[in-house]
Amino acid sequence: MTDIPRRAVARTAKLAALPLGFAGRTVLGLGKRVTGLASDVVSAEIQQRTAEQLFSVLGQLKGGAMKFGQALSVFEAALPEEIAAPYRQALTKLQEAAPPLPAATVHKVLAEQLGEDWRAKFVEFDDSPAAAARIGQVHRAVWKTRAQAGLPVAVKIQYPGAGDALLADLKQLSRLGGMFRAIQPGLDIKPLLAELRERITEELDYELEATSQRAFHKAYAGDEEIFVPKVVASAPRVLVTEWVEGTPLSQIINEGTEEQRDRAGRLMAVLHFSAPARAGLLHADPHPGNFRLLPDGRLGVIDFGAVARLPGGHPEPIGRLVRLALAGDAQAVIDGLREEGFVKQTDDIDAQALLDFILPMLEPVALDEFRFTRAWLRSEATRLGNPRSPAYQLNRHLNLPPSYLLIHRVTLGSIGVLSQLEAKAPYRSILERWLPGFAPIP
Repeated sequence: MTDIPRRAVARTAKLAALPLGFAGRTVLGLGKRVTGLASDVVSAEIQQRTAEQLFSVLGQLKGGAMKFGQALSVFEAALPEEIAAPYRQALTKLQEAAPPLPAATVHKVLAEQLGEDWRAKFVEFDDSPAAAARIGQVHRAVWKTRAQAGLPVAVKIQYPGAGDALLADLKQLSRLGGMFRAIQPGLDIKPLLAELRERITEELDYELEATSQRAFHKAYAGDEEIFVPKVVASAPRVLVTEWVEGTPLSQIINEGTEEQRDRAGRLMAVLHFSAPARAGLLHADPHPGNFRLLPDGRLGVIDFGAVARLPGGHPEPIGRLVRLALAGDAQAVIDGLREEGFVKQTDDIDAQALLDFILPMLEPVALDEFRFTRAWLRSEATRLGNPRSPAYQLNRHLNLPPSYLLIHRVTLGSIGVLSQLEAKAPYRSILERWLPGFAPIP
C-alpha cells in the first residue's frame, strides 16, 4: 500500500469516528435527540467537546475536510460566545495551516509540472511551506528574472491525490449534519457541501485558476485600494504568483487595531461588490487566510481557485429588491422575489410579514455607517435558526434558486468575516456605487 492510500484510509477513519464520539457524548450527557435550540436541549459541555473534537480532526486533514473546515470557519462569529471561545484558535489555524508535504514529494511535483530543470527557474526555493491552501501548500521562492535579485514569488503546489481526497472527504462530511446542528442549530451544511462538490473540478485545475487571477490582476492594476498579485507561471498542479507581503486578516481579527479592522472590512466590501463589474468575476472564497492588509493600506487578495463568473456584474434584481425593501414597498418585494424564484408562485405568503423578515438582515445598508459585530450576527442566527420563531417558519417557505446559490454563500461568508473583524464602514455607499439596481436611498 502506498503512502497516499494509507493517508486516505487514516483520514476516512478519523472522519468516520466523529459521529461515534458525538453519539456517545449525547447518550452519556442527556440521552435524548438533538433538536431545536442547542441551549434548550444540549448541555454546553457536550457542545464544547463536540466542537473541540470536530475542529481538531478537521485541522489534521487535507482535501475536502480542510476545505470544508475553512469554509465553515468564517461562521465562527455566529456561534454563542461560551461555545465559540474554546476553539476559536483552532478555527483560525484551519485558515492558515495544515500538515506539510515532505520535500521529496514537493520536488517530484515540481519536476512533473515545471520540468526536470525546475530548479533553474528559481534563484531560491524554500522547501518548508509558508502556508497551506485548501488543496495544496504554498512555498516561498525567488523566481529568476533579468533583475539580479529576482522576483519574490509564492509557489502553490497541489497535494498528490487531492481530487480523490476531496471526493472521499466530502462524502464523509455529508454524514456529520447532526454534529454541526449541535454546535449551531439551523446551520444546514447540505447546500454548502453540494456547492463545494460541484466546484472540485474547477479548483483542481491551477491553470484555470491562473486565468481567473490574471483577469482580477488586470481589472485592479494600479488600484489604490485592492492589490492582486500577477501570475508568473502555471501548470495543472503548480501555480507561481507574485509574493504578497502583508498582515493576514486572521491576525488582524485577533490583535488588529480598530482602524485596521475597519479598513480591512471596508476594502473586503469594495472587492465583493466591485469585482463583478470590473472583472466579471466574484472572488468566491472569503475566508481570512485569503486576504492581507498591506503596509501601504491596500487589501492584498490571493487564491482565485473559487470564483463565480458574472460577466454582466451582480444580478440587477439583488440591488433593486434591496432598495425596494428599504423603501418599505412590501408588495413590490414579494412580486420581485416570486419573479426570481425565491418565492414559489403557489405559496401564499403575507407580503408585510416577508418584509419584516428581510429588513433586519438589511440593517448594515440601511444606515450611513454600520459596525458588524459577533453579537449582531449571533442575534440574526438565533432569529433565523430558532424553530419557534416566526422568521424560522417563514424561511422554510423560501427557495434559493441555483443561479443565486454561490452569490448567497459568498455573501454569507463575507458577512461572517466582517463580523469577526467587527468592522465599521459606509457599506451603503459602497452598494450605491457598485451594486446594479441599488439607487441612492432618499
